[in-house]
Amino acid sequence: MVTNLITALRKARRQEQLVSKRLLREDSTAEEGGQDGAEVVLDPLSEDEVLELLRGVQRGSEDRKRSLSRLCWALRIKETQQKFVRLDGSIRTLIGLFTSSLADMQMEAARCLHELSHSSDPAVAEACLPVTSYLLTYLSGHSVEFTELCLYTLGNLVVESKAVRKQLLPQGIIPVLASCIQSPHEAVLEGLGYVLSQLLQAKEAPTEIIPLVLDSVLPQHMIRLVCSGLKAGIGAAVEFAWCLHYIVCSHTANMALLSLGTLPALSSLLFDLASEIPQDAPEGLELLICPVLRCLSNLLAEETGCEVQIQDERLLIALFLILQWFLQQHPFIVQECLWLLNNLTADEPFFCSALLSLDLLPALLQLLPCSQMASVLVLTVLCNIAEKGPAYCQQLHQQPALPLLLPTLVLPDPEVVGQCLELLHLLFLHWPEAAADFVRQGGHRALEQHQTTPELQERARALLDMVGQPLGASTFSPCHAMLSAFS
Repeated sequence: MVTNLITALRKARRQEQLVSKRLLREDSTAEEGGQDGAEVVLDPLSEDEVLELLRGVQRGSEDRKRSLSRLCWALRIKETQQKFVRLDGSIRTLIGLFTSSLADMQMEAARCLHELSHSSDPAVAEACLPVTSYLLTYLSGHSVEFTELCLYTLGNLVVESKAVRKQLLPQGIIPVLASCIQSPHEAVLEGLGYVLSQLLQAKEAPTEIIPLVLDSVLPQHMIRLVCSGLKAGIGAAVEFAWCLHYIVCSHTANMALLSLGTLPALSSLLFDLASEIPQDAPEGLELLICPVLRCLSNLLAEETGCEVQIQDERLLIALFLILQWFLQQHPFIVQECLWLLNNLTADEPFFCSALLSLDLLPALLQLLPCSQMASVLVLTVLCNIAEKGPAYCQQLHQQPALPLLLPTLVLPDPEVVGQCLELLHLLFLHWPEAAADFVRQGGHRALEQHQTTPELQERARALLDMVGQPLGASTFSPCHAMLSAFS
């Protein structure tokens, strides 16, 4: 039963991956009619007005730049975007200016394309298909601002359409990104991480994209940038940490990542991050810690034997420091830490022993009331420890575990109570003295309440049978009925 629950939890742990679009803007409100930076409410342009703007852009007059700026401003509205892409030659005109030798025109055209790429209408984004090869070309060279704009435009287009992704792969997007990842500019690296993270979340990524990524220099540079996040810039580190997470979740490349030293590298990063708390922790540190914890958790869940690579009790200390620091302000980190702690203790006695010898059990028990999922995970970690045998159960019994379990038994949540019953079964099985204490503290009355709960009654009755036997009786070993109740 414990094994089945752990499997279910690990499956639930891989949450839905998120895709999003991002918008880079340099608001020029005053130029476009706002006063003192006041927000301007834009109305959709009519078809005639959009056509007039396009003609103004197409004319080679001195007013072209202003028409292009006005067009960029107007393209913030979905209805105007839709009217624009329906006009014959509209995208072709923007591409012509985007590839021109006039830097100011080129930048303004890039901003127009960026606004279109951010559209919520898939048809608008797909209208930009002809520009993808040019976007890739301009990722090398030019200004940092221009490269960044091209990257986020690409990322937005990748989110929207498989057709865009299908076109970009033969155009060489992976080799181009592999070249860009050695850029010294943080803004470029962060934008590159955004593009790559969107590609790696695509449904076809495990078969069509991740193999190309693994054949490039991207993985080793991603690991390097994640692990140097506090020095090189946390924004890029966050993006590439999520990239690693999406690769791990694909279940297609974990051995390749392990061969690059991902586990020890990310473990060392956690040591460093924990040591920064609370003295010099940068803003948004939790955004980096979250995917790092997920990567470690899911790599361990693959059961590849990789756990022997990180038998370092400092990892436990780092986890509990992170837990303590983020418990109040960012409680979602608690669940992430507990997932990793569960996977560390699931099969490896080293971390079970370390958790007890470092006297971290009281801190773990304090997390029981945090949330429903935290309760389940804390109890599962305790089950992992209890499964290791009598010596471990004796230590659990010596700690104030039973008094804290009694309130858990009367909760109205069958999943939490069920996991608590699993823990009690292991404790009573391996260390009968715990059963005697349980009865003395009135725990059997809590068990009696669950004799009529369909999903709990069989296990509750089996435990009542166990605690009803004399201490030290040879029949304390589980009978067949007890084994079936907890199998």
